[in-house]
Amino acid sequence: MTGEEKKSKFTLILSMVIFGTIGIFRRYIPLPSSMLAMTRGLTGVLFLIALMVVKRNKFSWKAIQNNWILLLVSGALLGFNWILLFEAYQYTSIATATLCYYMAPIIVILVSPIALKEKVTGKKLICVGIALVGMIFISGVLKTGFTGLDELKGVFLGLGAAALYAGIIILNKKMKDIPGNDKTVVQLGTSAVVLMPYVLLTENVSDIIFTPLILCMILVVGILHTGIAYALYFGSMKALKAQTIALFSYIDPIVAIILSALLLHEAMGVMEITGAVLVLGATMEGEI
Repeated sequence: MTGEEKKSKFTLILSMVIFGTIGIFRRYIPLPSSMLAMTRGLTGVLFLIALMVVKRNKFSWKAIQNNWILLLVSGALLGFNWILLFEAYQYTSIATATLCYYMAPIIVILVSPIALKEKVTGKKLICVGIALVGMIFISGVLKTGFTGLDELKGVFLGLGAAALYAGIIILNKKMKDIPGNDKTVVQLGTSAVVLMPYVLLTENVSDIIFTPLILCMILVVGILHTGIAYALYFGSMKALKAQTIALFSYIDPIVAIILSALLLHEAMGVMEITGAVLVLGATMEGEI
């Protein structure tokens, strides 16, 4: 493993840990999920642009121009990915929607040999299978069950979001010679534009009240969990295989469930603990 790969893995893990903490802050933001996604996208973009101005960094316009199709498509996929996930929550349980969403790593690993010419080992397939079993335990879907055909739409929406998430990883791996901040700004900006009409059509924006605490939490989510986290996430992809990125994405829900137990005192039973051990064990073993 090269020094660049080690640094990229650390950066990727750090981004996943940051993503995993967003649920704690989400509790203090009484906004619809779709509107929060749009505002965090806009806030993240403005923060990254301001940071570049302060550091006197310039956009690599040539790199953006050379990758503009991939950037716009992946940014749109990010926006539609959020929309499908929000819609999935409307038709099925959060547990089922989350489980469907985290089929994305499996999709990436299955598609990467064709799309990116990456070799898939038996060990990697076994590890991602174990991680999926762990996610089933964590999601609680075994307890809540599947209530019938009415949930089928939610399942397909969740799987659709997973497919788009997988597409984002694949497209980012295809981008060439573009700084992480540059592609993050373009992709987040595009996702916010995609989300805007959805928010205006589905939410009553005029009824929303912004208190100082809510604004503060939105800034944290926008700057830390979006601007910084996505810059780390997209910036780590260049030196890593898509399969590694996919497998490490399971760190996000593990951090979320551990923090919810420690800070929010949410129940974490034997099944959830077993699932967390399976996911973390599979992730580490898959990269040894």
